[in-house]
Amino acid sequence: MTDPTTDLLPVGLEDRLQKSAAAISRARRAALDAMDSYGYDRVMPPLIEFERSLAERMDGVATRRMFRFVDPASLRMLALRSDMTVQLGRIAATSLADAPRPLRLCYAGETATISSDQLDPSRQRLQLGAELVGADGVAAAAEVVTVAIAALKAAGATAISVDFTLPDLVDTLAQAELPLDPEQVDAVRRELDGKDAGALKTVGGAAYLPLLYAAGPFEEAIARLSEIDAGGSLTSRIDGLKAIAAKVGDRARITLDPTERHGFEYQSWFGFTLYADGVRGTLGRGGTYRIGGTEEVATGFSLYLDALIGSLADQPARDTLYLPMGHDVATADRLRAIGWRTVAALEEGEDPAALGCTHRLDGGEAAALS
Repeated sequence: MTDPTTDLLPVGLEDRLQKSAAAISRARRAALDAMDSYGYDRVMPPLIEFERSLAERMDGVATRRMFRFVDPASLRMLALRSDMTVQLGRIAATSLADAPRPLRLCYAGETATISSDQLDPSRQRLQLGAELVGADGVAAAAEVVTVAIAALKAAGATAISVDFTLPDLVDTLAQAELPLDPEQVDAVRRELDGKDAGALKTVGGAAYLPLLYAAGPFEEAIARLSEIDAGGSLTSRIDGLKAIAAKVGDRARITLDPTERHGFEYQSWFGFTLYADGVRGTLGRGGTYRIGGTEEVATGFSLYLDALIGSLADQPARDTLYLPMGHDVATADRLRAIGWRTVAALEEGEDPAALGCTHRLDGGEAAALS
């Protein structure tokens, strides 16, 4: 008897069939074209690397989430990438170490993890992104946010919103203006993440309570953040956020949550999360950081377009031209050159509509199927 489980896929993995495969391919191509239009050159790192390189290049990448195995050639541990950002850091620090800065790179590829998280059951995801290596100031952050929005719009996302955050805000305030003992810092971060005012007081973070209310639509939230008496230590951050928001303009709706740290384990002073209408969860994250090993500053973002597929796959099918037996090859070549998708007959009696065609070649021209 045939084992009915033979062809089952592992949990968290799935086939992309025609419509969804076409949709994700179009979205990837359009997003890469958008990044290219802003001067970002594509690189293509390998699917597998030495585990040590992936683990040490950047904080926040957990080796326990990566598929690992021994390389029979070197007898060293290999890992299947779970995040491509670290690979871009390696490329910038090695092969492109002498390239002029700022260095603009973009990428697209599949990533895989051993286990999924509670918000996303998938263990394989398409990751796209861009990295601006050698710059992490306001101008760099503004450019990267703008490019991320442009890439998402090109991919088909609508009503995009961007949530700004300041990942190292607690660390900055704890050093001087709102001092905390070292053992208190993690506790205050945790309760701010949980938006728990009572627990925040309990762990000695009462002075940080105003940060809980400096969240929401950007103009309102930045005004509340400006009212916090921090001895001027927030001035440059606030001015920076305002400049970035001005650069974004009406390209997207902007919100602010200055203490949000989920997904920002290695970002420095600035981070952002991307959302879109009709898409559950986040579409991407980005921000400023330092590349492990060299400590070179960089600003970048990563997008995960799989979440868009539900809306993109419902787009109308592309017009397809049926080429009957004995059709003129030169005519078919000419029509393909101007954008037609064609399906050639293999035998008489085929049904063009059943094959997904919308038109039929008739007398050298495309005629709509009745």
